Amino acid sequence: MKTNPFFTLKLSVFFLFLCCISTSFLQAQDKPNVVYILVDDLGYGDLGCYGATKVKTPNIDKLASEGKIFTDAHSASAVCTPSRYALLTGQYPVRGNNGKGIWGPSPVTSELLINPDQLTLADVFKNSGYATAALGKWHLGFGTGENRWNKPLRPGPNDLGFDYYYGVPVVNSAPPYVYVENDQVVGADTNDPLVYVGRGKDKEVTPITPIPPEASQRTPNMFKGAVKAHQLYNDYTVGTVLAGKAVDWITEQTTKKSKKEKGNPFFLYLATTHIHHPFTPGNNFQGKSDAELYGDFIQELDWMVGEVTATLEKQGVADNTLIIFTSDNGAMLNLGGRNAVRAGHKINGDLLGFKFGVWEGGHRVPFIAKWPGIIEAGSVSDQLICNVDMLATLMAITGQDPNSLESLDSINILDALVDNPKEPIRNELLLAAHRPTHLSLRKGKWMYIPAQGSGGFRGSKPNQHAWGGAPAVAFVGGKNSDIENGKLKVDAQAAQLYNLEEDKYQTTNVYNQYAEVVIEMEAILETYRPKKNK
Repeated sequence: MKTNPFFTLKLSVFFLFLCCISTSFLQAQDKPNVVYILVDDLGYGDLGCYGATKVKTPNIDKLASEGKIFTDAHSASAVCTPSRYALLTGQYPVRGNNGKGIWGPSPVTSELLINPDQLTLADVFKNSGYATAALGKWHLGFGTGENRWNKPLRPGPNDLGFDYYYGVPVVNSAPPYVYVENDQVVGADTNDPLVYVGRGKDKEVTPITPIPPEASQRTPNMFKGAVKAHQLYNDYTVGTVLAGKAVDWITEQTTKKSKKEKGNPFFLYLATTHIHHPFTPGNNFQGKSDAELYGDFIQELDWMVGEVTATLEKQGVADNTLIIFTSDNGAMLNLGGRNAVRAGHKINGDLLGFKFGVWEGGHRVPFIAKWPGIIEAGSVSDQLICNVDMLATLMAITGQDPNSLESLDSINILDALVDNPKEPIRNELLLAAHRPTHLSLRKGKWMYIPAQGSGGFRGSKPNQHAWGGAPAVAFVGGKNSDIENGKLKVDAQAAQLYNLEEDKYQTTNVYNQYAEVVIEMEAILETYRPKKNK
């Protein structure tokens, strides 16, 4: 890509600005607002700007045309909870749980998985004078010990640097089907408390929104009581509620400034439940895509993004706002995903694999960044980056020193955002699947997986929710040298090595051909693995 000389000069001035401004000036209100939109289960092929033809995503495509697309961006895990842990802490999820690692989705009764004394992404902004909010899916637990949901949900988001939280406390496919505001259930009633009763066919639970089978799997409710709180939560209006909360919060922050009240720059972490199953688009979006309910849900997501960007424009702050749009992991081949594939939609493009697995489709994700006047419009980067890098990068953007971090997992990739460096900023990357056996390493062009298969879902029958592995590859028409007729070959290689520079879609496992590379990669990977005595 050719670089405009004027743009290069502008970038040089910006870097000089970052290096030379004083602490007192950094405390002024010229620092950029930051909106970080984290989508749930959005695949590499789910957007128009990444090649999708069966869905229309004009608002997200506009972000891309006005900013930068990354083609080699990753989530540190192919699973939602550990991926969010990496984003908010700047540490690989293998560091969590007292060094034992965080590997799967946190259960309904999970305690808070981030230590309140630990530096978080929200703390970075608080330390620089920002107003902060988290809206949407949390899924990182609450409290200390088992959370029975019968007391204030503390510690929680408010103890990790967020001034305000409103959203879905776990995920839209798991109970409790209520909203939480800060540390309280919305619509809570002391005369009708929310009571956890657990699983079981004979359990008396509060009814929830009816949904059809084609919307895909949803776990039955495990709570009784809190009837009003449950009534406030409707699967088909979650997108509208969260978009409205984002619009209102941004408006509140910018109105303070316009009235010359004490208004700070703001950081909004908007974690959508879209496009995680169940697929329950609002009435205005049903049947509007060419990719079944899955595609309809994507198009509602695009509308939500449009609501946010339109509000930034309306409030006059768009030119001083960095927007980052990405996903927590790759797309899942659940019933909704399979129906979309049958309609001709490629949920992860041509990448191998899906959510929960360590093949590229599980963790290579869309990543778009827009920052008017700083990030070149319409640009594309092939730099290797990860969501774990956001902590160090946003420290740099807010005038703090990323080198002060105790953990070296988070890399400052600001140069990749605002420039087009020729050399790689990140040389290696740890990538996790659902199973610890498949903790894997990317180094340069090489991707090393120390086991067979993806380490993720393995379903293959029509009634199964969690499709993955070799059967899923066969379903979408994928190719891999270790797979034949939807099964691993009897003589499949013991582990996997791929040259992503030549084979982005992981069609050919070269593990047996490069013993010296495998030895090097295995030695590095061993330094990351949790120790058994921890």
